[in-house]
Amino acid sequence: MKLKTIVMSMAVVAMLFASCDDSKKKEAEMQAQEEMRMQRESDSLMQLEEANKAQMADMEANSIAAKAMANSDLSTLVSALQAADMAQTLKAEGDYTVFAPTNEAFSKVPKATLDNLMMPENKAKLQSLLQYHVLQGKMNAADVVAKIKEAGGKLDVTTMNGETITLSEKDGKVMIKDAKGNMATVTSADMDASNGVVHVVDKVLMPKM
Repeated sequence: MKLKTIVMSMAVVAMLFASCDDSKKKEAEMQAQEEMRMQRESDSLMQLEEANKAQMADMEANSIAAKAMANSDLSTLVSALQAADMAQTLKAEGDYTVFAPTNEAFSKVPKATLDNLMMPENKAKLQSLLQYHVLQGKMNAADVVAKIKEAGGKLDVTTMNGETITLSEKDGKVMIKDAKGNMATVTSADMDASNGVVHVVDKVLMPKM
């Protein structure tokens, strides 16, 4: 009788050990599965982050700022954008229409005025001047001409600095009247960028300032 009891006890102990081993195996399997799931999620996040970085790099490489930097006729504008801390804005995602003055256009501005604007203490004024050349939203040449006609020949648009410029058409070219009454001509249109479009102009547009 005692022997039978001992055998049964040993069997129970063996079953308990087996059950414990099974439980540990299941825990190990579950832990391994969880680790694999977490690794897959981590890999997916890394792939997504890399894709986003590549997309951002591609966008910046084709941005308004990059297009301007690649155009030797716009080097003064690029210097002004950098001095005003606006280059990054025109690299960022968005839709902008930029009327970009050429180096020759900037040369028509009195040197003392331009040098004064480029000083660090006058950054706010320089930003305002440059923002006067930027519209929110993308308007290619066809859009501009169509809107001018819809407006009866003269179209007032609000720039990024809050002031107004007036667009019109003359001899097939888009003309821009600034706050000082000066007239600029769009000499080259529709330079497409990832975040908008650039139209080159022959004069610097002057806000009220």
